Amino acid sequence: MPAVGAVGDIAPEHLGTLGEGVRYVDVREPDEFHGPLGHLPGAQLVPLATLEDTSAGWDREAPLLLICRSGNRSGRAARALAERGFRRLYNLQGGMLAVRAMPGTDA
Repeated sequence: MPAVGAVGDIAPEHLGTLGEGVRYVDVREPDEFHGPLGHLPGAQLVPLATLEDTSAGWDREAPLLLICRSGNRSGRAARALAERGFRRLYNLQGGMLAVRAMPGTDA
């Protein structure tokens, strides 16, 4: 778990260690979310450009996993949320590209 107020990178193979109650937030665009890489089950689509407004009412203590194609946009999103007072943030390292590259998943 990252330090309070910090962003922790998490590898796709460790997603199961996050436990219950983690909100999966995919910051890609709709065509990417529904495109060839797909999305994680239960992920909420919140394009990066809408994140600030969409997250305004979210619990700042609740854990969030930020997801994108490669981990770059989600990393920026996590840092932006940390600056807004969110305290339990995770960035999916390598994004959906890394998820799909894992053995046993469709590439």
